[in-house]
Amino acid sequence: MEATVFNPAQLQLLEMMSFVKSEKTLADLKQVISDYFASQAQAEIDRLWDEGFLTEEKVESFRKLHERTPYN
Repeated sequence: MEATVFNPAQLQLLEMMSFVKSEKTLADLKQVISDYFASQAQAEIDRLWDEGFLTEEKVESFRKLHERTPYN
């Protein structure tokens, strides 16, 4: 079996998890992490909008986008 090698960020999170003693604390931590990634995604969307890569027309075109995997 191959050993898993953790990067420094993963190790830090594992160390922090030793302080999680309740379901409420775990839920709070999950929410904080979710909020962080949501804010990062929003910042990237804002950047794309400001630089003109994302426009109202482009967003509207997503409504008609169908990229499903064809199953035979």
